[in-house]
Amino acid sequence: MRKLFLGTVMALGFVSVMNAAAVAGPTMDRVMKAGEMKVATNSGWPPQSYLDDNNKLVGFDVDVANEIAKRLGVKVRFETPEWNVMTGGRWHGRFDVAVGSVTPTKARSQVIDFAGIYYYSPYVFAVHKDSKATSRDDLNGKKIGVETGTTSEDYINRRLEIDAPGLPPIQYTLTPGEVKTYADSMLPFDDLRLGDGTRIHAVIAPEQTAQNAIKNRYPVKILPGEAAFKEPLVVVTDKGDPEWTAKLGTVIQAMKDDGTLSKLTTKWYGNDYSK
Repeated sequence: MRKLFLGTVMALGFVSVMNAAAVAGPTMDRVMKAGEMKVATNSGWPPQSYLDDNNKLVGFDVDVANEIAKRLGVKVRFETPEWNVMTGGRWHGRFDVAVGSVTPTKARSQVIDFAGIYYYSPYVFAVHKDSKATSRDDLNGKKIGVETGTTSEDYINRRLEIDAPGLPPIQYTLTPGEVKTYADSMLPFDDLRLGDGTRIHAVIAPEQTAQNAIKNRYPVKILPGEAAFKEPLVVVTDKGDPEWTAKLGTVIQAMKDDGTLSKLTTKWYGNDYSK
């Protein structure tokens, strides 16, 4: 994704909504005039964002987007595009912002901008509960499932480049026998639940996603030991309006400082992933 504005942006502080339209560029002007913020997110990625039993969009990212809009004094209109559309930029006003647990990579920084980190996610190795694997070393030569177009796919193919300061270098210690890709985050778990090695032997996924699968009684477990990698997740804007990106950055920082993001991650994930 794009290069973080975390230096100047986070130091600016929260600008009042009264002054926002005057200082935050054409996107802010459009949002304030319409009284709504068009947010791109996912519709099938629990607990980040998904449709509940009443067909209502809910989840951590949904709560974050609603809170950002509340602080701007506007309402939210959610859109649920394909992942590559959300992260591919050139939105042409279709969305004002994306709140979809997007990782800032160097490749993405060429087409979209990053307003700020709002939480972190360790990526873990999940296996069937009957698996005899006890560490990632036991997965060498095995069939690994990942969601396509994500950092887990980049990691397993040894091409992951996260664009954020202060993160340790990625350590590649796994050589899979086969990589199987899936269109969304839960499909690899659907294959894994069929049995150890029936279709795949393991899934690389965010800890939050794996824990959600376990919570929903998928017969899987997380291998002990260090995570494959820890990634920051950012709020995304289209290129071309740095004032809007900076404005959102101040809102995100305020949500960190007052504990809102800590509360929301704990609400949805059971742990504080805001730091």
